Amino acid sequence: MTEQQFYEFCLANRSLRIERTAKGEVIIMPPAFSDTGNRNFNLAAQLWKWTEQDGTGLGFDSSSGFTLPNGAIRSPDVAWIKLTRWNQLTDKQKASFAPICPDFVIELRSSSDTLSSLQKKMDEYITNGTRLAWLIDRQNHQVYVYRPHQDPEILDNPLTVSADPELVGFELTMAKIW
Repeated sequence: MTEQQFYEFCLANRSLRIERTAKGEVIIMPPAFSDTGNRNFNLAAQLWKWTEQDGTGLGFDSSSGFTLPNGAIRSPDVAWIKLTRWNQLTDKQKASFAPICPDFVIELRSSSDTLSSLQKKMDEYITNGTRLAWLIDRQNHQVYVYRPHQDPEILDNPLTVSADPELVGFELTMAKIW
């Protein structure tokens, strides 16, 4: 689908969770299972609290779609964008699938996700400009930390995960995420 066709398809199917690959392929995802939805809520709440205190950026939930430089339209479980970058967009761009790659993303693996597909998605975010990306694998109690020009760092069963230096002072408490 073209970007316009995808936009119209999303408007006609508002209840679906939909993404588009860089090749224009449409991915329809099932709604999050209840336990994953609760954990996504906890992720967003922790980022929201830090975002409100920090004031340098905006947080977004899993219903937000972003058009990446490669043309893919992705909806990370949680995203954060520096306010200075967000404010460079027009109101029209902000009201659509904003043409901007988030500075920070979190993907939470649910039981319907394959680890390899999420790892590819994380690589795509980094390749398109994300400065920090976390893939949380609940099944194995691991967090994959992605940064540009580095191999992913794998944290085994961490109590907390720090976003320093990209998001100074943000630390995710994992107790309600596992």
